[in-house]
Amino acid sequence: MKARLAFSAVVGLAVIGTVSATAGSHDKGGGSGDGSRAGSSASASARHKPGGAGQDSGGSADSRDAQAAEKKKAAFGDNGDYQVGTDIKPGTYRTTGNPDDTCYWERARDASGAPDATLAGDRVNGTGYVTVMPTDKVFRSYGCADWELVDPTAPTAKGTPATSMDGDVGMFQVGTDIAPGTYKSTGNTGGSCYWERTKDAEHGPDSFLTGGHVTGTAVVTLSASDGYFKTDDCGDWKKA
Repeated sequence: MKARLAFSAVVGLAVIGTVSATAGSHDKGGGSGDGSRAGSSASASARHKPGGAGQDSGGSADSRDAQAAEKKKAAFGDNGDYQVGTDIKPGTYRTTGNPDDTCYWERARDASGAPDATLAGDRVNGTGYVTVMPTDKVFRSYGCADWELVDPTAPTAKGTPATSMDGDVGMFQVGTDIAPGTYKSTGNTGGSCYWERTKDAEHGPDSFLTGGHVTGTAVVTLSASDGYFKTDDCGDWKKA
């Protein structure tokens, strides 16, 4: 409607200014009218083009998508109890950058607080993973960095899994963070080095595959069917 009003105004001005014009001049005026319509169309396109004039204050579509992705990435981070299915959804979560056992999490079958309500729990140094099951009722988190919801089946963002890892602390997803294969860690003293292979991140009794304390050189083979590899107070691991 606005475009038609603008066009009528342009035509009206052209008629007033060219009452005694010749037919040739009239043809030029027609050309001017076409140009006005083109200008109106261009203005309309600019209003509807992402990032163009007159766009809403929400920013470009790419910007909104990036903001939504960032919000989704940091699922939650405050201390406290979270109801599964209400506060957080089931899935596999990752937390990174946790120092010196300050992070503790717990999965619970109910909110009673009774010892037998705990399904699994762990203290995290560095990076930790945990899978919150649909049947869980409460997830507790204290002193942890933000938890990020991840897809355990997705390839690593870096493109290729690493062939070495920091042995001092961390939990690594096999096939995503770290490539399957045989790894060696040297220079471990006093049996303080501990490693563990697990089939998933539920941290239940059935999750554990094998593990051990090591003095001296440690050699471990990670299978492609392994879920995760945990290491604590070991020398750096390198693929042999």
